[in-house]
Amino acid sequence: RHALHAPPLSATLEVNGEVSADVATPAFGTPIRLTATEKARTVTSLCTSGTLCTVSRAEGVEGAPFGSHVDYVLDDDGSPILLMNKMSLHTKNILEAQQAEGEGGGSALVTLFTQILSGKKDGQDSARCSVTGRIEVMDEEKEDMAAIKMRYSIEHSYADQVVESPFFSFYRLVPEKIYYVGGFGVSSTWVGLVEKNEKKFKRVRLDVLHSTPFGNLCILPQVVPEEYRSASPDILARESAAIVAKLNAQHRDDLTLVARHLLGAAGLESVRVTAVDRLGIDLRVTERGDPGQSRGGGRRKPLVTDEFRIGFRIPVISVEDAKSEVLKVFQEAWEKSQGYIWDEDDDLPGSNVPILKVAEDGLG
Repeated sequence: RHALHAPPLSATLEVNGEVSADVATPAFGTPIRLTATEKARTVTSLCTSGTLCTVSRAEGVEGAPFGSHVDYVLDDDGSPILLMNKMSLHTKNILEAQQAEGEGGGSALVTLFTQILSGKKDGQDSARCSVTGRIEVMDEEKEDMAAIKMRYSIEHSYADQVVESPFFSFYRLVPEKIYYVGGFGVSSTWVGLVEKNEKKFKRVRLDVLHSTPFGNLCILPQVVPEEYRSASPDILARESAAIVAKLNAQHRDDLTLVARHLLGAAGLESVRVTAVDRLGIDLRVTERGDPGQSRGGGRRKPLVTDEFRIGFRIPVISVEDAKSEVLKVFQEAWEKSQGYIWDEDDDLPGSNVPILKVAEDGLG
């Protein structure tokens, strides 16, 4: 074994600025990013409450958006199940809208907005979904009703007091379209496009760029309801916030090595982990801009902020697996910083780490 100062290599695949929607399966052999469907299903599964948006029927505010806080659980297909009082304003809004739609006027569509909040300062920096569809009252004779009641009562303890009340009923929100937002300045897309009078749903590609405060991002492919129903939430979802916080608090030196030696951030100002899941981690890297250059021919920017995805080379199935994969990346960044080559036939440290630039130059 010996150490050599090797020329810098990079496994980075830049997609920002190119028309490339299929970023979930880049040329690394295995996926390094969750699909939009999996991300959306993760949000709706992790959350247990949200804001139900209906159209007001109250005098003086007819037609205005009306938001109500509601609790829910998901059925096996990922459809939100709500326990609602028939006297509540949002329930009245829904029933009157359905009646009006049946008579040929208006729409009975509603939207449930739900957002992952792991801390007081999350705000727009956390993932969220807007689930749009139609509400239907659930039949007490349905086979899954017993399971739904049990699931709801376990998640929301107050339900035992009202579940048998004649004033309360279970309602199912059947998704038709879902809008997913990954956080502040990151990917957003519609999940699920219903095409009427079609026996089969079609997969619709959105090969376009989406403008955000962090620059133009590649929109993830749009997906169909069938894919949402069969998608699995991320296995690390409940622990991801704690992992992110620990990495940013306790591994600043390691992250600095990753940014400088794997991501090529020579003028590094700051780096932090923004997300982690079973396929990899997301990093936000800010550098000092080159005084003599500017990106895209515009004015010089003193700070340049880029978003990167570092993929795990194997999918993880536990928190311990994720820690192991992150430590491997840290180790390779350190080895590259020292100019190590362990064997003439081995790949250079960091050269086969899957890296994807997903956004460029947004905070100057």
